[in-house]
Amino acid sequence: MTLLRTALALGGVAIGLTAAAAPASAQFYLRSHDFRGETVKGTEAGLGQVLPGATDTEIRAAMAWNLRAALNVAALQCQFEPTLLTVTNYNAILTDHQAELKASFDALNKYFTRTAKSAKEGQTALDQFGTRLYSSFAAVAAQLNFCQTASEIGREAVFTPRGQFGDLALTRIRELRNSLTPYGEQHFSRALGRDYASQPRIDPVCYDKKGRWVVKKCGAFVWPPAPVATAAAAPTAATQTAAR
Repeated sequence: MTLLRTALALGGVAIGLTAAAAPASAQFYLRSHDFRGETVKGTEAGLGQVLPGATDTEIRAAMAWNLRAALNVAALQCQFEPTLLTVTNYNAILTDHQAELKASFDALNKYFTRTAKSAKEGQTALDQFGTRLYSSFAAVAAQLNFCQTASEIGREAVFTPRGQFGDLALTRIRELRNSLTPYGEQHFSRALGRDYASQPRIDPVCYDKKGRWVVKKCGAFVWPPAPVATAAAAPTAATQTAAR
């Protein structure tokens, strides 16, 4: 099965699974990790498979196909949260950017045909490229991050003018790749800390024969412990003025 047939088949699956949900800004954490990355040229490390000898047009096509594949994966994997609209956005992209996506696929097809020893080997290389591309967006531990990022980028893709899908891919594909790294809540520390509420340290070694605390052995006696500080925003100028 060629890459194009695979893409169309998966696209059909996504269309068939369209969810009717009102638009919403989904948020899994109070503050998510910032996955934003720089605009790329397509030849940088960590963007997927390397295409030796590819032209600028073929590299741009590869980045556009990377973004399409990622949004397709999101449409299939992120339906647990319908308000992300990953299915609806992906279906709209297939229609709005159909011409550019076809041109991207044709450019990739020509690349593998040109760089292979035979047409058959070129087709095999193209199929392998597609399989590895989809696998590279597998998100297990980072599913929430990936789904949220893909939702935001998919929404932007819907409103991207036709012919500029490749530009969007170069601008945000690094962010999408970054979102595959697991991160949790960023507003509060992940470590809850030790609970000292039950009792002070009562190790015999910390006390002398008269029951006095031995600083040299156990350090300063700190009891009760200081309350754990909570994250708070710095006071604004208006707040400081009001306080005065």
